[in-house]
Amino acid sequence: MERKIILSADSTCDLGPELKDRYQVHFLPFHIILDETDHLDNVTITAAEIFDAYKKDKLLPTTAAISVGECVDYFRQWTDQGYEVIHINLGSGLSATHQNCRIAAEMLKGVYPIDSCNLSTGTGHLVVEAGELIQKGELTAAEIAETLRGMTGKVHASFILDTLTYLAAGGRCSTLTALGANLLNLKPCIEVENDSGKMHVGKKYRGNLKEVLRRYVEDKLKAYSNIRTGRIFITYSTIPPELQAMVRDTIEATMHFDEIIVTRASCTISSHCGPNTLGILFMTE
Repeated sequence: MERKIILSADSTCDLGPELKDRYQVHFLPFHIILDETDHLDNVTITAAEIFDAYKKDKLLPTTAAISVGECVDYFRQWTDQGYEVIHINLGSGLSATHQNCRIAAEMLKGVYPIDSCNLSTGTGHLVVEAGELIQKGELTAAEIAETLRGMTGKVHASFILDTLTYLAAGGRCSTLTALGANLLNLKPCIEVENDSGKMHVGKKYRGNLKEVLRRYVEDKLKAYSNIRTGRIFITYSTIPPELQAMVRDTIEATMHFDEIIVTRASCTISSHCGPNTLGILFMTE
């Protein structure tokens, strides 16, 4: 008998339309509040509009976790029809949404929230893994959820920031730190801690963005001896096409992947990291 399992994820998983369709993923959008208007992430607002508002009027949005009530209503549309739901959240170290989804799941039957302990397509890797397990049809929803929880430590996510201006404007680093980094032409690598989703600053690169991105990709791919070569994500907020192509070429010159998937970051992610942010995200064995 066909298993009735729905695959869902926070909008911050940053999967593009092709993967969303391939694995029949449903997205639960975060709230983006800009100029006192409540928008839905990647539904009623785009990252380009956010950057434009900051450039023109120095307006920066705030982001809001999805409430327990919203989670209940969202999951109930399927549980009332007898489906089970696997839902993969932005890391609990970054948002209260996972906790709210857990509370909602306790009110319903057959809902399995997963703390991805990651963000962007770091979360997206787990969504793809879940989609493949669902398509195989060999495991129950509960078994798939347990399998995913065991994978979080295998996902590696990092990003290069072209500027710290947006982090400073959002209160995530001091204005003085941002000014100093920008004056010294420093471009920090932001590392995601895959046991929580929290972030810290890793290596600080110096130079033009093209050279920094090339060195960053080479450093990351050479840092692990057991990288899974099935897929790697290139995820960006905005980036010139020639730099996107250079990053792909650098990956291909360093090691082989079956799929190099390019995606654009959601508004939630983009609003904190700013334009010209790019990361590579992969898994290890």
